[in-house]
Amino acid sequence: MPDAEAPRLLCVEVYEGKPLSYVTEDAAALLGELGRAALFVPTTTRTREQYGRIHLPGPAPRFAICANGGHLLVDGVSDPDWRASVDERLAAECAPLDEVRAHLVRTADPAWLLKERVAEDLFAYLVVERSLLPEGWVKELAVWAERRGWTVSLQGRKIYAVPKPLTKSAAMREVARRSGADLMLAAGDSLLDADLLLAADRAWRPGHGELADAGWTAPHVTALEDRGVAAGETILRELIGEVRNSRTSP
Repeated sequence: MPDAEAPRLLCVEVYEGKPLSYVTEDAAALLGELGRAALFVPTTTRTREQYGRIHLPGPAPRFAICANGGHLLVDGVSDPDWRASVDERLAAECAPLDEVRAHLVRTADPAWLLKERVAEDLFAYLVVERSLLPEGWVKELAVWAERRGWTVSLQGRKIYAVPKPLTKSAAMREVARRSGADLMLAAGDSLLDADLLLAADRAWRPGHGELADAGWTAPHVTALEDRGVAAGETILRELIGEVRNSRTSP
């Protein structure tokens, strides 16, 4: 797109004093419309602190899902019963976080490792220099993690190691149960979003991100060609259209 035709942008996240994340002005208006028409549930792998930096237009969401499903926020507060149920499931179904973290630290090369972090005492991730990351390292890590009930995802400069039972879809189903929702729509671009998209009645993925790079799709998932902020705007229009159609259908 020529610079002269680029849409005006609204900053929705500031990090360390610098603008970081944006939506188009049209998308900002659509977010408000969607929030008034349906139960809009922000869903992210981000920690609660990282999610708190985001200021989306529209009504404050009643529910939000953080830490890849590890925290269910209700009116901005983490639900303790949900977190307790998550902890019980992780303890029963996969290797402990300490074991996985120790393996990450032991096998990562300081030549390309920039940071090592634990998120919400639930999962671990590395920040790496992608240009120096050995081609087969992530695949080897994924094989090791698979045997221990964990999954691995590479997103930009971050390598996530996440317990398999820790899913966005489980938290989404809990929100649907509490709210009485009978239609679930979702959108996402990373491998950690795949279970969420599969669990939804209809879903969308943009032309950028891990899912697009892998050519991932499913019968009820619309694979868009749009990328970046343009994809966000398109997805919002699709979501609003689907909500309207559901209300006019017999």
